[in-house]
Amino acid sequence: MTGRRARTEHDADATTLEDALEALQAGEPVLVHDAADREGETDLIYPAGAVTPDAVARMRNDAGGLVCVALSDEVASAFDLPFYEEAVDHPAAGGHELGYDDRASFSLTVNHRDTYTGITDADRSLTITALAEAATAPEETDFADEFRVPGHVHLLRAAPDLLAQREGHTELGLALAAAADLPPAVVVCEMLDDETGGELTPADARAYADRHDLVYLEGSEIGGRLD
Repeated sequence: MTGRRARTEHDADATTLEDALEALQAGEPVLVHDAADREGETDLIYPAGAVTPDAVARMRNDAGGLVCVALSDEVASAFDLPFYEEAVDHPAAGGHELGYDDRASFSLTVNHRDTYTGITDADRSLTITALAEAATAPEETDFADEFRVPGHVHLLRAAPDLLAQREGHTELGLALAAAADLPPAVVVCEMLDDETGGELTPADARAYADRHDLVYLEGSEIGGRLD
């Protein structure tokens, strides 16, 4: 009985993961909860190349967290993107004591140079899709010619070996993108609860996914199969 149940759960995880990859390939978002003993947050994750102004509006209104673009370490290196805490010469940038990880993955904030203020849904969509395009051929991109700093889109730099080194939403999202054969650029945005102001619970995140016909994944379903 135990073995049959384990196989059933394994098969269910595999099906959910395949559904998530198909959704990303179609330009649709997926929901990913990292782990109860980590941030304990669910992020709405899009392939960066598929982020329209409507998608930015959805992240603002339905998710509510920071709209960030996660880039692979290789792409970030090609663009000479530092970790933010190493780039800022200020005492507040040192001595982080994070309860969920050894370090944050934040890099710079950027706007595409063709944006105006950079904050509108259309402006952020332009910046995000341009980042996705640049990530497909980073050696052909002059980052400073295309983007300006500071801006309204937060960049995240992934660990070089992704889930083998770190299991944050940055790495979880990029591991999914790699498995879906998509460019190494994904958008992650934390889902918050309008009533409590805290993170959306996994149960409420699942309910949101069900209402909108989206895929919900636990980080362990990704790490257990893609690391």
